[in-house]
Amino acid sequence: MLILAAAAATLTLTPTIASAASASEPLVLRKGLTLYIPGKWRVQGDGTDWVHVITGKCGKPKGGYNTPECRGFWVLGPKAIKQGDELFNPYTGKRPFYPATDVQQCPANHKWGQVPGKLADSGLRAVGPGHKAAYRKWNATCVSYTDGKVKSRYTQREWYLPKTKVLIVDQWNTPELDFVLKNALWR
Repeated sequence: MLILAAAAATLTLTPTIASAASASEPLVLRKGLTLYIPGKWRVQGDGTDWVHVITGKCGKPKGGYNTPECRGFWVLGPKAIKQGDELFNPYTGKRPFYPATDVQQCPANHKWGQVPGKLADSGLRAVGPGHKAAYRKWNATCVSYTDGKVKSRYTQREWYLPKTKVLIVDQWNTPELDFVLKNALWR
C-alpha cells in the first residue's frame, strides 16, 4: 500500500508501508490536500506533477497522459497545468485540459481519435470542507481515424483548485470520485 507525501511546492511520490487492513489509503498532495482513495485503486506517477490514479482495468499503468484503455483519473500540479491547453498553452478552464497539438487516442479505444467537445456543466464543487473547486464537465467524442465518423462519446470532468494549483481530470466518469473529493481533508 502506498502513502504519497508531497513536498511543499510539488507533487512528489514517496512510497511507505501502511496497514493492509485499511479500507482506504491517503493520497497526500499539495498544500495539505489529502484524498482517501479506495484500497483497490493504484497510484502511478512520474514523481512530479503527473499522478495517475488507476481505478480499473489498465493495459499500460505506467503510460503517460492520454494512454488509452486505462481506467482512472489524473491529479495534476503546476507544471502540468502550465502546459494543459491545446498547443501546450497554460490551462485556464476555458477549454478542456488537452496537452497536445494533434489528435489524441480515445480513452476507451486506441483505434479512435478523441475530439474535445463543448462545455456541458460548470460551477463550484466541494473538495473537502471549506474548499471549492471550479468544476467543468465537457462532452467529447471518439471518431474513426479513417472517415471521422463518431464511434463513441464520453465526458471529461475537471476540478480545478487555482490557489492550491491542483487540477483533477477524469475521462471515465469514475463513480466514487465525487465522494472521494467531497470527503477530502486539508491539513
